[in-house]
Amino acid sequence: MPIQVVTTAQLMCTFGLAPSVFNATPRMVNSTNLVAGTVMDNVFPTNIPPFGMCNSLANPAVASATSAALGVLTPMPCAAVFPGPWVPGAVTVTIKSIPALDNNCKLTCAYGGMVSIAVPGQVTHMIP
Repeated sequence: MPIQVVTTAQLMCTFGLAPSVFNATPRMVNSTNLVAGTVMDNVFPTNIPPFGMCNSLANPAVASATSAALGVLTPMPCAAVFPGPWVPGAVTVTIKSIPALDNNCKLTCAYGGMVSIAVPGQVTHMIP
């Protein structure tokens, strides 16, 4: 069963060099005394802080630095862009009419990275 994602969840990006800590938008709904997340909590850096350095060549800063280094991949600070919500979301559980965020959800960055939930932040509330 999927697990509800809350503030303090640990996130990983396929092109990020460090984990990040999720920060759900307060909606007056908590799970184990922490703010519960929804699929619309995808704002950088409000909900999703940087993943340290980014090593995606689709990121203009990385491409420019790599070009300046004569083709040697040069990571640059993460500046993620999330064009859509987390998918698929919990289809049976909503928070203020928005699908809840569970640990099976993924978020795609415009620079090609795939963000996943490494640790959901709590383990006691599973989503049916």
